Amino acid sequence: MLARWAGALLVGLVVGVVGTAVHRAMVPWGLVLALATVLSAAVLARAWSGLAGVLAVAAGTFLAVQLMGGRGPGGDVLIPAQSLSVIWAYGHLGLYAVAAFAPRGWFVDEARSRPGRDGPGST
Repeated sequence: MLARWAGALLVGLVVGVVGTAVHRAMVPWGLVLALATVLSAAVLARAWSGLAGVLAVAAGTFLAVQLMGGRGPGGDVLIPAQSLSVIWAYGHLGLYAVAAFAPRGWFVDEARSRPGRDGPGST
């Protein structure tokens, strides 16, 4: 299980770095693509290792976004104080919350039977 959490943290770091670099590339599609990647990573982590996985991938993304959000050595800023960048800087957390609070049944890989609908010939 620790390996899954470490993998989720690594996925979160990659998502955060790529999303930070891409979110202003093609307005607004860069942001849409970055947020869609966040939601995909959140769903993957939830299915792969549960709520702890979502927390790990969210921590990786948050860490990457916050580290890349400051001034660089040359004075450049990847996340300037613009509405598009503010949506990226904090919007990804909302998407992780969506994946964390989604019904557990969506992520369970077990066959469920319903009374009267177990198969052909059942009443």
